[in-house]
This record gives sequence, C-alpha cells and structure tokens, in this order.
Amino acid sequence: RAPIELKVDYKKLNSFFADYTKNISKGGTFIKTKKPLPIGTRFLFKLTVPQREAPFELLGEVVWSQGDTEEPGMGIRFIYSSDTQRTDFESVVEQLMSSSLGSELAGKLLNKPMKS
Repeated sequence: RAPIELKVDYKKLNSFFADYTKNISKGGTFIKTKKPLPIGTRFLFKLTVPQREAPFELLGEVVWSQGDTEEPGMGIRFIYSSDTQRTDFESVVEQLMSSSLGSELAGKLLNKPMKS
C-alpha cells in the first residue's frame, strides 16, 4: 500500500504566512475537505511555498474531523521527528517572512519582541 501524501500548494506567500501565523505555528492546521481522512491516519504533508525551491515535508496525523457541517474538514497535528526539526522549520519560515515582509512586520506577526 502506498503511503498517503497530501500536497498543499500556496500560490501566494501571504496566504502561507496567514495560515502559518493562524494555525501552523501551533503545531498543526485545518484542511477543508468534504472527504476527511479517518482519525489516526498518518501521512506526509508537503507545503509548497513561493520563493522556496523544495517543499516543506512534515509528517501529519488526523486528530479530528467533521463531515456534515458548514465547514467540513479535518484537524491535522504535525509530528516532528525531533525538536531540531521543529526549530529548523520555524526558523526557515521566520527567515522567509523576514525577507519578504521586513523584520518588524514579521516580528509582529510572529509575536516576537524586536531585537534592538
């Protein structure tokens, strides 16, 4: 059986930043879909982002799902292989935000104090 792979392709960097600051930085995300996967399903999550050649690859697990509601979909928790993987992912995103938006705005979005 082939492993499940979910691809999320961001066309605009700002959409990725909005999702990141709202959901992804908390260690997971919400995927809107009418066909949610069963709870406990693990899969490779690939996030393709403009200005970055290689997609982010993270292991994900479905932790909750809702089918017949106004907003059907599933809640995903990222499973980092180590604290280092989480830190690496977060620092790459912060660098991307800083170079695209400027360090002051990126810091505000990430709720980080300004370095003087």
